[in-house]
Amino acid sequence: MKQKIALVLGATGGIGNAMAKTLMQRGWQVRALHRRADQMVARDRNSDLSGGVATSIATGIVWRQGDAMHEQDVIAAAAGVDIIVHAVNPPGYRNWAQLVMPMIENSIAAARVSGARIVFPGTVYNYGPDALPALRETSPQNPATRKGAIRAQMERRLQLASQSGVRTLVVRAGDFFGPHLANSWFSQGLIKPGQPVAAVTYPGKRGIGHQWAYLPDVAETMMQLIEREEALAGFDTFHMNGHWDADGTQMVAAIGRVTGQPDLKARSFPWWLLPLASPFVPLFRELREVGYLWRQPVRLDNRRLLKLLGSEPHTALDDAVKATLTGIGCLKA
Repeated sequence: MKQKIALVLGATGGIGNAMAKTLMQRGWQVRALHRRADQMVARDRNSDLSGGVATSIATGIVWRQGDAMHEQDVIAAAAGVDIIVHAVNPPGYRNWAQLVMPMIENSIAAARVSGARIVFPGTVYNYGPDALPALRETSPQNPATRKGAIRAQMERRLQLASQSGVRTLVVRAGDFFGPHLANSWFSQGLIKPGQPVAAVTYPGKRGIGHQWAYLPDVAETMMQLIEREEALAGFDTFHMNGHWDADGTQMVAAIGRVTGQPDLKARSFPWWLLPLASPFVPLFRELREVGYLWRQPVRLDNRRLLKLLGSEPHTALDDAVKATLTGIGCLKA
């Protein structure tokens, strides 16, 4: 049986890294596009770099020299692949509005040539107040923020491309957390990566529910859906439940249990600071824009996913938090 091949764009990021690992565990060959492919395998003495292709024996990833902003690089890297995982985002949201649409267009062009299905991690930013609090796959996407408008535009473009044969799978989940995710509310808001947990800063209010998604669970969900290709539509969307923190205290309590601090308390996130710092720190401007998601419960409905898979991949909260804190240097391995 021919080995299946996946191209992962954004393999050094959270969901891209998780997907690459899950694919390889399933026996897939994984390619990844990077502007410094040689550097990605420099620490591996058994690596080989020739013809713009770097193969890491340590990780099993085949690194391709190239840039997701260059259409021909993506098309070349996607030759012969079965899926394209589009998990690439500009770091720190820099020039986000100018970069993400050209990158999704390049993935569409590559999928059109290769015949691959695009796998796209969705967000709740697409939805405005008219769709909250319970979000189904059919809920209207009328975002009230600039970032949400771009995310909705990306999905509309993918849906349009499906009408001409470019297949897409969108898997939407709550706030990501996981052992290899640097840019997230968990690692940049709740705690300080690389340091023992001494305090937790929580963006929401007590009594307001919040939805979290553990990256390995998201990757496993995507994988199980990919393995059911015959059941998928040309453009298909599924929502995950993940970890639902019903009153805004359960994630903090889990951090306390895992770190041996059962009385760990959460201080309030300094929302008042963001308007002052936003002109100087792009990340703060982006965080301020999505602050509404912490002021009201927002929950994705996963009934459609359960109907197809039977159950949703789910790691126990304490285990997921422990792996995350260990991975970002807050706990000793």
